[in-house]
Amino acid sequence: MSQVEQAIDWLNELDPWAQWGVGIVSTFMALGIVRLFMKKVVLDFVKKTEVKWDDMLYAPVSKRAYLFTFLLGIQLTMNWVLGIEDSFVESFTPFFEATYIIISTSLLSVALRIMIPVIMDTFSDPTSVTVSGSNSLIIFVFRAAVWFGGLYLALSELGIELFGVLASLAVFSLIIGLAMQQTLGNIVNSFMLALDQPFEVGDRIEVEGKMGSVVSVGILSTKILTHEENLVVIPNNSLVNSTVINHARGGGDGVGRRISLVQDIGVGYDEDISHVKYTVLQLMRECPYVLPKPEPRVLLIELGDFAKVFRMYGWVEDYSDEYVARDWLLKNIDEQFKSEGIEIPFPTSVEISGKASPGLNKSHKIASVRKARLQMVKEDKQLNKERAAAKEEIEAITEKLKDPELDKKTKALLEEDLRELNSILSMFEAGGDD
Repeated sequence: MSQVEQAIDWLNELDPWAQWGVGIVSTFMALGIVRLFMKKVVLDFVKKTEVKWDDMLYAPVSKRAYLFTFLLGIQLTMNWVLGIEDSFVESFTPFFEATYIIISTSLLSVALRIMIPVIMDTFSDPTSVTVSGSNSLIIFVFRAAVWFGGLYLALSELGIELFGVLASLAVFSLIIGLAMQQTLGNIVNSFMLALDQPFEVGDRIEVEGKMGSVVSVGILSTKILTHEENLVVIPNNSLVNSTVINHARGGGDGVGRRISLVQDIGVGYDEDISHVKYTVLQLMRECPYVLPKPEPRVLLIELGDFAKVFRMYGWVEDYSDEYVARDWLLKNIDEQFKSEGIEIPFPTSVEISGKASPGLNKSHKIASVRKARLQMVKEDKQLNKERAAAKEEIEAITEKLKDPELDKKTKALLEEDLRELNSILSMFEAGGDD
């Protein structure tokens, strides 16, 4: 015990610059110990659990733990070198305490953002209807309450009364609110749109019969540009109370994203299924507007009264090319069907005469049918291989996303790949519907 006391006395007798050095070195040593504990103990425990919420909590908790340790080390060093009663130390103490409160508030806010959806999913009835965006609103309310309480405590440490500031603004806010009721309603509803996110800039939406691309989402109104290049300004109040149809989910960069192209084609009952599917599939692959990935598909969806109905599925990179792509496909399908001898049925009247009408080259059609059948066998085998590969890759990416040490950029790329694979798989298994 005497050796410990001697070491303490020796440290207290050091020059101030040496004491600062000892304090800083000790702070970084403490940071290393905390980091080692988080990596070797906490992270190992997190990886062993099957739940996902602790993986998401690990990164924010560890970062705030490092910051808290660093600030505490600096404060203790200041108290040791300068003395607790020093005026400089006393002036900085409230700032440190306010910072600790803000860090704790931030940690609690992040925990609420992660844990509330988990709790809601746990206690919700799986057979009930889930309202999209409701979790976001609940999370916002709780986090706002936490931040209000944290800021109140932090400002109190600094000698600032938050309620006094709010009370002085209450009368002024009431007057402004009455004078700008409609404007404030638009502002509030723009905030609600940001929470629910039914669309983004670049999406093609339809509101009250008006269809166009979203060019901007402001605090008062949302502007869409129609096909006729007319700018339609919709107040956010009206938008919130209307039914919004999002035809093409775009992105925040303002560029329209891909859209699925679906078209039905009917052929006569005498036509060979493989022949029709292969002919249409080749045309879709040749179309300059249809993306090669995900692969276009042609499926038999209905045996109608007068026709076999085939549905072709493809993706167009930009939804502004949808009608051009459809025009290209229909024109070339009509020409190719005539060349291949594939009949598109339509109501006709039959005239009986003694002369036989000149028929198509049957030998040519038989050869085309035989070739198409062989090709469709290969296509089906390739489809099954791609489906299995997509499933395996989805499982691999899902395992990678469980790693709590993933940086944001890598995680975003993996999630984008996962969405792409799920989209491809949905075309394989559900016929390509969005």
